[in-house]
Amino acid sequence: MTRWGILATGHIAARFAEDLRLVPGAELVAVGSRTAESAERFAERHGATRAHGTWDDLAADPEVDAIYVATPHAAHYEAARTCLAAGKPALVEKPFTLDLATSTELVQTARAGGVFLMEAMWMRCNPLILRACELIAEGAIGTVTGVRADFGVAGPFPPEHRMRARALGGGALLDLGVYPVSLAHLILGVPQHVRSWAKLGPEGTDENTGIVLGYDSGAVATLSCGMVGATGLTASIIGTTGRIELPDPFFRPDGFVLHRADSPAETISAELVGNGYQYEAIEVQRCLAEGLTESPLVPHSATLESMTLLDDVRAQIGVSYL
Repeated sequence: MTRWGILATGHIAARFAEDLRLVPGAELVAVGSRTAESAERFAERHGATRAHGTWDDLAADPEVDAIYVATPHAAHYEAARTCLAAGKPALVEKPFTLDLATSTELVQTARAGGVFLMEAMWMRCNPLILRACELIAEGAIGTVTGVRADFGVAGPFPPEHRMRARALGGGALLDLGVYPVSLAHLILGVPQHVRSWAKLGPEGTDENTGIVLGYDSGAVATLSCGMVGATGLTASIIGTTGRIELPDPFFRPDGFVLHRADSPAETISAELVGNGYQYEAIEVQRCLAEGLTESPLVPHSATLESMTLLDDVRAQIGVSYL
């Protein structure tokens, strides 16, 4: 049995708590928040046996085996550092932190202490995404020549909303763009060329962003994210002999369409229950059971390389969170 703690009490924390009920061998035992009142309300609603009014108290709880960090972006670093200092395995919501420097520090701290650490990039644990990767590795679409992905929401968001606040890591890039970037990295790896453009809002955060990644192989990834209009939330992976079409939402598909040259289109699907967060919890538990300190599905290298790309894009579009 893996005894889970959840750090934070917002919307994502609640959805993760719901999905833990679907995970064999998982139990939600504790929740931590900045206030005891918030922790108590969450614990009562989701069946946790203990509520802690500080992050330190949650991390120090001897009955907790692993902690899911579900705070807003800007607090990921501090929260994860609190968990690692207490020797607690941590699953940290995406984006891992606000920049490469703090992400690197967390990884180095985890490695030095031999503590499990994983970014909660649930897309990389989704069974259909994993099946698509298997087909690509088997040569089902030939050599991959392109990835296209978009993630745009309609908004508008008020000025005080976290999506617009610089200090909170606001803007489209870290909240939404992290998904297209992670998909491109998953399929094509590290690009040799990065080009981007963005329309910035009055707060200095990006409202509409386009990214092109170029690879010496000749492959190209065209990615977009924004909060000025709802996009299709779809993705395509194009190869020399076929393509894979991921439907809305591409980062949590319950199926996809495989197109092969000279063959009828094939729909590959699976019955997925819950919100989709259970698969990352299952991966954490598998790794802990095997004594691993990082996940093969979401390795530290992938987190740091994706954060490098996000830092490069931010530098080009002129966004700073300081």
